[in-house]
Amino acid sequence: MLYHFHEMQQAVLKPWRLAAAANKKFFQSPYNPASYTQAGRVMAAASEIFEDTTKRRGKPAFGIDAVEIDGDLVNITEEIVVHGPFCNLKRFRRDGTRDDPKLLIVAPLSGHFATLLRGTVRQMAKSHDVYITDWNDARDVPLTEGRFDLDDYIDLLIAYLHHLGPGTHVIAVCQPSVPMLAAASVLNADNDDCAPPTMTLMGGPIDTRKNPTEVNKLAEDRPIEWFERNVITHVPMIYPGVLRRVYPGFLQLSGFMSMNLDRHIDAHVKMFQHLIEGDGDSADQHRTFYDEYMAVMDLPAEYYIQTIKTVFQEHALPRGTMMWRDQPVEPAAITKTALMTVEGELDDISGLGQTRAAHEICTGVAKNRREHYEQKGVGHYGVFNGRRWREEIAPRIASFIRANS
Repeated sequence: MLYHFHEMQQAVLKPWRLAAAANKKFFQSPYNPASYTQAGRVMAAASEIFEDTTKRRGKPAFGIDAVEIDGDLVNITEEIVVHGPFCNLKRFRRDGTRDDPKLLIVAPLSGHFATLLRGTVRQMAKSHDVYITDWNDARDVPLTEGRFDLDDYIDLLIAYLHHLGPGTHVIAVCQPSVPMLAAASVLNADNDDCAPPTMTLMGGPIDTRKNPTEVNKLAEDRPIEWFERNVITHVPMIYPGVLRRVYPGFLQLSGFMSMNLDRHIDAHVKMFQHLIEGDGDSADQHRTFYDEYMAVMDLPAEYYIQTIKTVFQEHALPRGTMMWRDQPVEPAAITKTALMTVEGELDDISGLGQTRAAHEICTGVAKNRREHYEQKGVGHYGVFNGRRWREEIAPRIASFIRANS
C-alpha cells in the first residue's frame, strides 16, 4: 500500500505540475509585459520551484565525454562490459593506448544511482582505466531474475575482479566498503591472483559503534521486524519488477532530506531569490545538484534487511562474526592488498573512525602498505566530489595506487 499511495500522490500532483510549468513559461515569455515586472518574476520563480520539487527524476547520465590528460583533451566512451539484472559493469574507455592501472570504483547501493560518483569517475579517469558498478533500479528487475542480498553483492564484486583480471585496484565509496572488504578477504584467503593490489575505502560503515551518527542510531535502535513492517513494500504493477519486495528510493530520499531539512529549505529559498534576481548561473548549480540528489532507485528488500542486520545491528565485520556463503569473512587474511581509508571531518552519515576501523581488523596488511587520510572541512558528499576531492583527496589515492602497483 505504501508504494501505491506514493504513485497516487504523484498522479494527483501531475496536473498541478503541468499547470506550474505552463505558468512558468507564460511569465518568462519575452512577449508578456508582466515578465518584466517584479510580480511576474515572482510568479515565474514560484512556479519553477513547485515544478522542480515535485517532478519525477529518472536515472541521470554520467555525461563524461572527455577528460584532460597532460594538457590534452582525451575522448571518453562509455561501454558496458558485463550485463546483469541488478548491476552492469561499466567502463569509461579512453581514446589512445595509455598503460594506466585498472581501477574498479564500487558505487553505493543505497538509494542513489552510480552517477552520484560522476566527479569521482571524472577525476580518476585522468590517470586510470576506470570501471564502475552501475546499479539498476530494483523496481525494473523482473521477479524471474531471482533475489539479491549481501552475499550476492560480495559474489558480484568477486566476479567483476575475476573478469577484470589481476592488477585491478578498487575504490569503495560509503556503503560498499563492507562488501568490498569482505570480497577482498575471501580473495586473499584463497590466495587468488585477482585479489586487488590496493583497496581504498571512503566514508564507509566498517564499524558503526565508533562515533555513531543519527543514521546509525536509527538502524540500531529498532528491531529488524520494524524495518520489515514499515519500510519494505511491493513494486506495483506499472513496473517490470511487479511484486518484488523493495526498500523504495522515495523513502530513502525522505530520510536524507529530513536529516538536513533546514539546509534543503534554505537552498530552495535561495534558488527562489536567484530566479527573481535573474542569477541564472546560481540557479543552474542548484538544479544540477538536486537533479542528481533527488534521482533515487529502489533496493532489493533482502539486501537492505541483511545489510541493516549485519552491518548496523550485529556489527558482524568488526566483531569477527560475518559470514559469506557459510564461510567466515576473515579480514586478517588480507596480506596481498594494500589498504587506504579516507574520512571527512564533517561526515554525518559515516562518523569519524568508522572507516578507519578497517585498519584494526586488517592486521595482516604490512604497516608500510596502509594509509589513512582525514579531509578537513568536508562532509559525506565532499569525500568523493567537489574541489577538496579533486585537489586533495584524489591525488593522494592516485599516489597510493601507484606506490603499491
